[in-house]
Amino acid sequence: MALQKCTPLNLSRSKKELQPHGTPGFPCAGFLEFYTNKPCSNIPWHWHETIELIYIKEGTLTLQIPSHSFSMHPGDCAVIAPNILHYADTDTSVCLYSLVFHPLLITGSNDSDLSQKYIQPLVSCPAWKCFLFPSSAQDIREHVETAFEALRTDAFGYEFTTREHLSHILLKLYSEYQEQLQPVCASPDLNHLRIEKMLSYIQAHYQEPLQLKDIARSASIGERECLRCFQRILCQSPIQYLLNYRVTLAADMLLSDPLAGIAEISGRCGFDSPSYFSKIFRKFYNCTPKEYRACHTGQ
Repeated sequence: MALQKCTPLNLSRSKKELQPHGTPGFPCAGFLEFYTNKPCSNIPWHWHETIELIYIKEGTLTLQIPSHSFSMHPGDCAVIAPNILHYADTDTSVCLYSLVFHPLLITGSNDSDLSQKYIQPLVSCPAWKCFLFPSSAQDIREHVETAFEALRTDAFGYEFTTREHLSHILLKLYSEYQEQLQPVCASPDLNHLRIEKMLSYIQAHYQEPLQLKDIARSASIGERECLRCFQRILCQSPIQYLLNYRVTLAADMLLSDPLAGIAEISGRCGFDSPSYFSKIFRKFYNCTPKEYRACHTGQ
């Protein structure tokens, strides 16, 4: 997996980042980023549903969340919780690594022991918004650099390597908050059961002309309850999730199947026309499907 291209953040009105991170099969993205003290060379206020790890390779950076500010130096690593607004700026030139990943990369499923015992209590912990591992935490530095290098070089088995080393970092983070964590119920609540049914339905039928009523029916609930359930659990609407899923798959197909035309990929992913596909793709990636393919493959 090559590193994702750094582009200006594509944000919704609520400052949510729209660009997908990784693919549905491997929900993790790596970025090598450079910033200076020039105007507009910063990381604007934004949030996403994924965990973000920021590692300073060179220079200094000020990372902010609504309640705190962190001064970061070479070797420092910040781990930002999902759904937390954050912003960064610098007075110098900075080179940083960023790894953005969904908790499911580590747990595999929401009802696994890894999820129930470790990750869900951590993600649900009010105290964790952003944690800074200092450069003196050599084990963290080694885990970050190994995971990032595996992604950067597309090394054999990079999926295993990346997941292993990110798991070590989250386990270390878990230990930092262990006394403040509350166990989660081993049995998923009704909302989670409904979400799992609806997500499974979307992933099995995304090529079809799905509507809200179809998604709601898959969990035996009404459309209003479907909307409420998605908003409570995923902080987005069912149609937004569907579009995100389709576009992420399309981006993966553009690179994995270079001989397939844009119209063909559009149809495979459930879009009713190539022009609508291109419009939605640009909204998420700030470029057309053709430009995305050319940028990543040179074609």
